Amino acid sequence: MVAILSQGLGYGIVLGFGLVFAAIMTLITMIQKRFLGEKVTSEEYMAAGRSVKTGLVASAVVSSWTWAATLLQSSSVAYKYGISGPFWYASGACVQVLLFSILAIELKRKCKNAHTFLEIVSIRYGRKAHYIFLFFGLLTNIIVSAMLLLGGSAVVTALTGMNTYAACFLLPLGVIIYTLFGGLKATFIADYTHTVVIMFIVLLFSFTAYTTSDLIGSPGRMYELLQQASIRHPVSGNHEGSYLTMASSNGLMFGIINLCSNFGTVFIDNAYWQRAIAAEPHSTVKAYLIGGLSWFAIPFTLATTLGISAVALESNEHFPTYPNRLTPSDVSAGLVAPNAAVALLGQGGAIAVLLLVFMAVTSAASAELIAVSSICTFDVYRTYINPMATGKQLIRVSHAVVAGFGIIMGVLAVILKEAGIDLGYLYSLMGVLISSAVMPVTFTLLWKKQNVTAACVAPIGGLVISLTAWLVCAKLYSGEINLATTGTDQAMLAGNLGALLGGGLISIVLSLMKPDNYTFEATRSLKQVTDDTVGTPTSNNSSEEISIEEKKEATPGATTVELATEAFNAEDDAKLAKAAQFARWSSGVLTVILIILWPLPMFFSNYVFSRGFYTGWVILSIVWAICSTIAVTIYPVWESRDAFVEIFQGLYKMAFGPRSTAAV
Repeated sequence: MVAILSQGLGYGIVLGFGLVFAAIMTLITMIQKRFLGEKVTSEEYMAAGRSVKTGLVASAVVSSWTWAATLLQSSSVAYKYGISGPFWYASGACVQVLLFSILAIELKRKCKNAHTFLEIVSIRYGRKAHYIFLFFGLLTNIIVSAMLLLGGSAVVTALTGMNTYAACFLLPLGVIIYTLFGGLKATFIADYTHTVVIMFIVLLFSFTAYTTSDLIGSPGRMYELLQQASIRHPVSGNHEGSYLTMASSNGLMFGIINLCSNFGTVFIDNAYWQRAIAAEPHSTVKAYLIGGLSWFAIPFTLATTLGISAVALESNEHFPTYPNRLTPSDVSAGLVAPNAAVALLGQGGAIAVLLLVFMAVTSAASAELIAVSSICTFDVYRTYINPMATGKQLIRVSHAVVAGFGIIMGVLAVILKEAGIDLGYLYSLMGVLISSAVMPVTFTLLWKKQNVTAACVAPIGGLVISLTAWLVCAKLYSGEINLATTGTDQAMLAGNLGALLGGGLISIVLSLMKPDNYTFEATRSLKQVTDDTVGTPTSNNSSEEISIEEKKEATPGATTVELATEAFNAEDDAKLAKAAQFARWSSGVLTVILIILWPLPMFFSNYVFSRGFYTGWVILSIVWAICSTIAVTIYPVWESRDAFVEIFQGLYKMAFGPRSTAAV
């Protein structure tokens, strides 16, 4: 793709806009401290005071789950498989967030003072399990971070000609600055801002393509162009070779891969646990359900617009690669959406995509930075290096990790780029590497019978199964093992299924052989950190290794780590139990609808969309995006209206209020 924008504009957006945005986020953090009385304690920095409301948590969930891959790979699969691609991308990565609402509310019931999910693992199973899940947790953050920068840098380079390596290191710069100053609360505010921009750009592209564009202008015209494209380039594995059908064997295969791999990147990524930790207890379930359903609209609507537009317009002289089709390497690198945007809006489309990707990369990167920071601070430093750490020491360590990992992210992306691994390959591979830990982590909070042996063996055993299935399938299907053959859908499907199912089956079998009967009393006694002078050893060990009483007696009179002040409240516990029940049936029903009842009848019936049905499909995607925009941009503001009033009153008094005069 020939760069349509100047390098100067690329550097201006990546570096200049990033620094300006960081300055704005830092200013907002200072205003909160001044007028809302917020203090940067270790608990506030790492857990946002555990009081964030529904709308802001939902917006943060959308932002942290909107990766570069969400915007780029969703359009790539639309280009490859037709209208089934956007749906399978959206549904296959949405249900994990919906189902995570179950874990989120159980976290509030069983370990409300946790800072990371690894603390719960450590308390229940001890150090060996903690080491294992620490590996999987950090591996997840590393993969996600590298994937963010791989996709983001590829788009920046394609649109502006900016040096790829420079983009890898400059994209996270602004994120590092505001995360250092504001911690988790700052990332929530930044997430909201990013989500607002992303949702409005998605709507901009949709209304342009389907209402005002001279090249398309209506769903009916798009339908005609897709019929013509099906004749020129019939889709292998699709019924009648059509782009206008859900009956796509390759699309379904991608959907299964997507479903399996994304369980790992939600359930094992500490970023999503931190949003549950920061949420108000009674807001948790609603936040994840709203966030998951709102996020669905981004890949579904954007790919139904840009991905499908690329198919429809690549035979048009306005398409950047005309008269050639996009190469497979360009498609895998995520360059379908940028090309379609340029065809629709010219330079304006290129700038919009650049801004869209910048927002996606930086918002998700901020979540990964604070997630890694929390793990290194609480699960490494406080657990194994300095159990007596004060709150202020923990903040200093967190600052160092944020800065250090921000640099490491760029290094990882450059290494993978040099190795020839692109966004599409890494996206499919991530489940092979991390999904074996999904079921053991889930059982840690939901199943009292999972024992220590199962928790330790299942993730490792599942990883062995997944790697074996992945490589053997590549060999059997393609005859050799290399980067190309291991990246086939068949090999990735075998590896992803092996990881998710293997880890779960091993855990179930070993637990039933010698079932545990865990009561969660130890996890409920986990203590919060205050910022006084002396610490007590962390409670991140199993009750068999260090008892709760021993921890209390380790440093008599110390106040750095203190028990939660609230006594057990039966009424609150009953409300949370009711919320947990609601989370189970609501997320379960939505999952069945999105994975089975909606797509599979259309798949097995071999239905090819009519003009009217396709028009309705497009209208549904746009209406869904509008509702999502309201849910995650307007609702959070309404919910926090009292805080806004307080801030504006404080600003007014500071600017126009009476001023004291010093005595002469």
